[in-house]
Amino acid sequence: MSQSVTSALLPEGINRVLVTGGAGFIGSALVRRLLVESEAEVFNLDKFGYASDLTSVGEHPRHHFLKTDLVDAAATAEAVGMADPDLVMHLAAESHVDRSIDGPGAFIESNVSGTFHLLQAVRCHWEKLPDERRDHFRFHHISTDEVFGSLGTKGRFSETTPYDPRSPYSASKAASDHLVSAWHHTYGLPVVLTNCSNNYGPWQFPEKLIPVVILKAVEGDPIPLYGDGANVRDWLYVEDHVEALLLAATRGKLGESYCVGGAGDHGCPSERTNRDVVESICRLMDEFHPISSPHSHLITRVGDRPGHDRRYAIDAGKITEELGWRPRHSFEEGLEATVRWYLGHLDWCQSVRSNAGYKGERIGVSGETR
Repeated sequence: MSQSVTSALLPEGINRVLVTGGAGFIGSALVRRLLVESEAEVFNLDKFGYASDLTSVGEHPRHHFLKTDLVDAAATAEAVGMADPDLVMHLAAESHVDRSIDGPGAFIESNVSGTFHLLQAVRCHWEKLPDERRDHFRFHHISTDEVFGSLGTKGRFSETTPYDPRSPYSASKAASDHLVSAWHHTYGLPVVLTNCSNNYGPWQFPEKLIPVVILKAVEGDPIPLYGDGANVRDWLYVEDHVEALLLAATRGKLGESYCVGGAGDHGCPSERTNRDVVESICRLMDEFHPISSPHSHLITRVGDRPGHDRRYAIDAGKITEELGWRPRHSFEEGLEATVRWYLGHLDWCQSVRSNAGYKGERIGVSGETR
């Protein structure tokens, strides 16, 4: 079991929380937890792009939505001033690797320039705070394990793994990580960083692997499997990730980074090949949605993603040892809950795809290996 964050979700002095990207998948899960299990005023800064949605958050008197694009430095500074935060949790980012292949410029603007503008605005805010509030203030930057590159068949990423990004997305996130670290060392900004493995769960925009497979299976369409399907990912249920984020943000050591993965410190039971994931979903669909069964007949190999990293895996020993965090959900438990959720929310999936002008087609095939 993970260390409880329910009884004292936020420490004394953290009364106003600014979450960037709070209309996204992980950000909205974090906002929900803050609204339910704390008394803080929650300021949700999001540009409300194609993958943004606030359905899961709903109306709440302590939820304040700030429609702001971090690419706009003046608007960012104004939003930070309005929020007047004690804690900033920075999740806003373009995050889909395939889209970064088709349009890398948006990733540089949002993830690099946007983070720079946020850091400048937050630094100005922090420097003007009264001493007592300054002592409590923290900036938490949320990043990805993809900044570390690709693993072979052995080993796991840790906080000491050298950076080796392989896609426009991971390169932009690596740059943002370095900016945050530099603002800590140069200006003294009190920061904490986390790098997580692949998240999954309810409310994820249906362009990522797990929701794509579920919806293709529902529709009886071919289920695309990149390359040989042997690429390995470390899967982290989103609610477990939120618990890790809150612990790192409020109790992590300043200037430190923490790796967060689905296996915790118990080896690698959360690692699965893409083929394993797809076949597991097909088996669940056979049980819960028997139309088109066996759904495995829909699996169709397609050309691999350009620069497709072979394997990711996280050693989460540091966050477990220092902060007591462990994931509460096995991959099997989390996947079953996720499949059931999507089957019960097909109208939402259709709505967000329609609003984004996305019909489930493959993207990111520039230079595709065939």
